[in-house]
Order: sequence, then C-alpha cells, then structure tokens
Amino acid sequence: MSQTSFFFLSWLILAALLFFPTTKLVWVFSVRRLQRRLERQLSPEEVDGQRNRARVIATLLVIIFSFLFNAHLLGPPGQ
Repeated sequence: MSQTSFFFLSWLILAALLFFPTTKLVWVFSVRRLQRRLERQLSPEEVDGQRNRARVIATLLVIIFSFLFNAHLLGPPGQ
C-alpha cells in the first residue's frame, strides 16, 4: 500500500470514527442553545431540524480535523 493510499484511508477511517460522537455533541449544544433562546421546549420537527444541522456541521468538522491531524502525523499526502 502506497503512502498516499494509506493517508487517504486513515483520513476516512478517522473521520468516520469521529462523526457520530461529534454529531451528538453538536446536536446537544444546538438544542440547548435554541431552547434557552426561545425559552420553551422544542417540537419534534425543530429537534429533527437541529439534528440535520448538526450532521452537516459535524461532517465539515471531522473531515477538516482528520485531514489536518493525519497531515501533521503522517506528513502531507504525496510526499
């Protein structure tokens, strides 16, 4: 396995492993912030909307973080 292939494989595995806990954390913070701002409990539709929003944010976070982490640990791809 080439170094570039190993880099991209480890990048994807790390991103996949971090996705679910990061999504949960972002979702909890988002729901609590919105409840505090609106001063009421959220409806199920609002909670689902926050969950979808958390998934998008978490996807961006874990992709960027895992790339930077692997680039620091293994060196940039292609070197």
